[in-house]
Amino acid sequence: MKIEEYMLPCPSKKFLGIECFGCGTQRAIVMVFEGKFAEAFHMFPAVYTLLLFFGTVILTFVDKKRNYGNILVILGIINALIMVISYFYKRI
Repeated sequence: MKIEEYMLPCPSKKFLGIECFGCGTQRAIVMVFEGKFAEAFHMFPAVYTLLLFFGTVILTFVDKKRNYGNILVILGIINALIMVISYFYKRI
């Protein structure tokens, strides 16, 4: 049984036939955990900033003494910029 069978379909791609800004995220994360780092970046360039973002979110729940709000905002902005730029780059 492959992990791809459990992945959620992209509603935008499924119903409209258009890739969204997050298309490829699930497959890229799986590729990272399989050790296919270059392929993961090629599939979804924001995969590493996204994983760093989620790691920081988890850290906010574990480490209550520190405030990670500013770091989360910066990572969110960086991640969004990478997603938008890579989306339009793929369209060219």
